[in-house]
Amino acid sequence: MDKSMLGDLDALPDEDKLRMSSMIDQLQIRDSLRMYNTLVERCFTDCVDTFRRKTLDKQEETCVRRCAEKFLKHSMRVGMRFAELNQGAATPD
Repeated sequence: MDKSMLGDLDALPDEDKLRMSSMIDQLQIRDSLRMYNTLVERCFTDCVDTFRRKTLDKQEETCVRRCAEKFLKHSMRVGMRFAELNQGAATPD
């Protein structure tokens, strides 16, 4: 977990800090799994046309690789932009 996320929680008792830290960790895991599931579903739907074999053919494999790369680059860019906007919105105490 990113410790900067707990910056405003210093005034809380240790028990509450641990509880909040655990909740944040669970939310991050949930979001990671959601992103992974979305990636798999989208790329599978877009790239796999038939079930002729147990393995992907060369065209399907290339499509899945490109799809995954685009999805991850997009997700990283959105995350970076969100962080930029979040830093700009931060106000001094």
